[in-house]
Amino acid sequence: MAVTVETLEKLERKITLSLPVTTIQSEVDARLKRLARTVKMDGFRPGKVPMSVVAQRYGYSVQYEVLNDKVGEAFAQAANEANLRVAGQPRITEKDGAPEGQVSFDAVFEVFPEVKIGDLSEAEVEKVSAEVTEVAIDKTVDILRKQRRSFAQRAQGAPAEDGDRVTVDFEGKIDGEPFQGGKAEDFQFLVGEGQMLKEFEDAVRGMKSGESKTFPLAFPEDYHGKDVAGKTADFLVTVKKIEAAHLPEVNEQLAKSLGIADGTVEGLRADIKKNLEREVKFRLLARNKAAVMDALVSKAELDLPNASVQAEVARLLESARADLKQRGIKDADKAEIPDDIFRPQAERRVRLGLVVAELVRANELQAKPEQLKAHVDELAASYEKPEDVIRWYFSDRQRLAEVEAVVVENNVTDFVLGRAKVTEKAVSFDELMGQQA
Repeated sequence: MAVTVETLEKLERKITLSLPVTTIQSEVDARLKRLARTVKMDGFRPGKVPMSVVAQRYGYSVQYEVLNDKVGEAFAQAANEANLRVAGQPRITEKDGAPEGQVSFDAVFEVFPEVKIGDLSEAEVEKVSAEVTEVAIDKTVDILRKQRRSFAQRAQGAPAEDGDRVTVDFEGKIDGEPFQGGKAEDFQFLVGEGQMLKEFEDAVRGMKSGESKTFPLAFPEDYHGKDVAGKTADFLVTVKKIEAAHLPEVNEQLAKSLGIADGTVEGLRADIKKNLEREVKFRLLARNKAAVMDALVSKAELDLPNASVQAEVARLLESARADLKQRGIKDADKAEIPDDIFRPQAERRVRLGLVVAELVRANELQAKPEQLKAHVDELAASYEKPEDVIRWYFSDRQRLAEVEAVVVENNVTDFVLGRAKVTEKAVSFDELMGQQA
């Protein structure tokens, strides 16, 4: 087949396809004959419906199917012969003025771009590092102790302190009127742990059991309750019970309760350090990978195929609707969400995907079997039965494909870091984990 490709603009191309009418008609006839063997119609026995009746009833739909199939096959063959990497689906329209005995179509489509990646030795990347300190281990031990704390009622007359669990009744009013969600009885919260707004905690802190207090509370402008956001309410709160927290001692009993094999405090701290180091490794990898991808995109030149961007916008939109539905939003699938808000993210994803794919192709950075195995082993190591997790990954092609994508990204990250201008920066454990010191 002689293929003529016309460039319309940037990545847009056009191919004219011509098909013999006899080819289409013979396929239509063949399909109608097959259909006649099984079709059922009133007044006729199965398989005995006259061809003229079958053609009258089903001829149009069968001809439509045949045209779609034949044009699709012709387009795929033409694109293959012209060595075109087609992005998205072509827009196919019938063309007037076809030669006698032929039917012609114009196929307008986009192709994937040529990706030019600049000199990576000129790319600047900040690579961060962090260590698991004894302080970080101490904080984790404290978190584990808090998760296993018990509470005992304070003596009568003792004031509420940070860390105490208080049981209160409260009612809030705005301009003298109650509001939804502003009243509760026997409500429990921990003082000083941010479970309530600061003004509420400040009011309760220092109160005694049986005491009541009225205080103003200004709801933030971005408060999740839209009816009260930005407004000030007057609250009446009564403390009914104050319980002091008791944290378990850091000893062999705590270690055993946490499943430490040797039941020692040293074993507990070693186990915590191992888990924190694994988490630090993954977080450092994610952060450094993001920095590499930013540098890689900045060094690449390419046009974006609109079809790919639109497909990515559709995926992001579908994901947003699914998220709204999971949050219990009514008619989330019908929510009006403008496409434009996803376009910058979609464009970046498509750009990054094309750049990474080109770098992988040009430098043979595909995931090797031993890399897949090592990564799955590492993912499984934190589970109680690693062998079950390993089988779970390798038993499903989709799950393994997700692991493969991560390994490829890691290969790209290492490749770029080995060539770029890298600045090393040590960050604290708290900064890496997003905690406050």
